[in-house]
Amino acid sequence: MAEPARVLDTIDAGPAFTPADAMRLEAGFVGVPAPAMLRAVIEQRIGGRLAAVSSFGAESAVLLHMVAAIDPALPVIFTDTGQMFAETLAYRDALVARLALTDVRVHRPDPLRLARRDAAGTRWSYDPDGCCEIRKVEPLARALAGIDAWISGRKGFQSGTRRALPRFEEDAGRLKINPLADWSKADLDAWFATHDLPRHPLEATGYPSIGCAPCTSPVIPGEDPRAGRWRGLAKVECGIHLSTGNEPAI
Repeated sequence: MAEPARVLDTIDAGPAFTPADAMRLEAGFVGVPAPAMLRAVIEQRIGGRLAAVSSFGAESAVLLHMVAAIDPALPVIFTDTGQMFAETLAYRDALVARLALTDVRVHRPDPLRLARRDAAGTRWSYDPDGCCEIRKVEPLARALAGIDAWISGRKGFQSGTRRALPRFEEDAGRLKINPLADWSKADLDAWFATHDLPRHPLEATGYPSIGCAPCTSPVIPGEDPRAGRWRGLAKVECGIHLSTGNEPAI
């Protein structure tokens, strides 16, 4: 009788980062300005297989402008949840053209899973965590397959949950890089002005932080910049920055 076919183990030869690795990088780049730090990360491929992740939101142009000046062919991942503002999609297209980004990868929710769990498109209204998991967390997990390190546009001033944000952190074995972690709103505004970058059209109407249309509302003066996200709920993050050490919480 013929022997059954052997099932070979699959070995992931990619680098697996540890918290200690992130701490060493954090210490090594103390005092290095964000543009210089980002250039070193990209040109030296410090994180291995590298990509930027962008929401093409209110402040996204700053980080994308820095990336484009170093390597416009660096992969840029955008998760289209299917519930984005039309203004965000138009802004994405305008920024991609303006910055001459050549490898923007758009990832969407799995259509079968979406049909099974959110066919009416209303899950956000009764299960926002589940909605984010289907529409953003899982698609980004797929997008990051084969990626060792990713660049995020998070800033410490954006909310209380981000105030102690480091520039380098480990997340489920990947390196997450936050070049603008210590930037202020004034720093961002100055970069926009110096480089004549276009603003997201919703920013002028009271949206300093922009996510999906059903779960984003304007912010009044004095509120936290992310106060308009999931207003009235305890939820403050979509889930992609809430690592549990297991995928897909990337």
